[in-house]
Amino acid sequence: MNHLKLVFIFLLSFSIVTSCSSEPSDDDGLAPLNTTESYEALNISYGNDDDQVFDLYLPANRTTDTKTIVLVHGGGWTSGDKGDMNEIKSFIKDQMPNYAVININYRLADENNPPYPMQINDITSVINYLKTNQSYYTVSDNLGFVGASAGAHLSLLWSYAFDTENKVDMVASIVGPTNFTDPAYLNNTNLELQEILDSYGINASTDFLEEVSPYHRATSSSPPTILFYGGEDPLIPTTQGTAMRDKLEELNVTHQFTLYPNEGHGWIGLNLIDTTIKLKTFIETHL
Repeated sequence: MNHLKLVFIFLLSFSIVTSCSSEPSDDDGLAPLNTTESYEALNISYGNDDDQVFDLYLPANRTTDTKTIVLVHGGGWTSGDKGDMNEIKSFIKDQMPNYAVININYRLADENNPPYPMQINDITSVINYLKTNQSYYTVSDNLGFVGASAGAHLSLLWSYAFDTENKVDMVASIVGPTNFTDPAYLNNTNLELQEILDSYGINASTDFLEEVSPYHRATSSSPPTILFYGGEDPLIPTTQGTAMRDKLEELNVTHQFTLYPNEGHGWIGLNLIDTTIKLKTFIETHL
């Protein structure tokens, strides 16, 4: 859903130590990086595909307690790029400078490569890479996710159903799909929306749709979750947010829900400021 991506406005931070050196392999056994300086590495490869890369930003004076925020871009599972999340990345670095940030790309779906489980597997590979090199980077293995649109769906799904070691401390969904069995999806007449949904299968079974829906995968042990939705979103019905809110309430999962009644698939101005303030507070409280 890259043509309807969110726009974030904030103060940018420009001072950073950039590394052009190769990143470690699993068996390099290198001494840890200098923790007193910030560190940046772009397009770190975690697989054989060109899309299997991520950008890494480590804060200065980090310790083994430093936690990592993982950013997951949108694009309807078939398009988009980690660059779409650069504004959020810079906001976090400027306003929450003690966190490490990973901004990921993942393999994009096409007619021969469905999004599930491919994209979930890519997130797992990134998390495993970070865990393997945890000592080299000097970070903890505790994580938070911030996803937008399709990336929010992937963030919720991975955090609810694939975080087998319970390392995710919080997850944020900005206009993310949550329930593919929602009648608002199953009975929609929006051709653009249906084309996007067809990425997950034409005439897919109910069992499969539930398997790929965060709404159906949430449990009482799901991590604290913050949700943002627009009441006039042409691609994400309001029920995608309200139903997820109600499920988390039913499960007694810590959560926060914000609906901007007059907004669509993204917003600017005062509502954007409201989003960033709430997101920052939620991250600092739970991660």
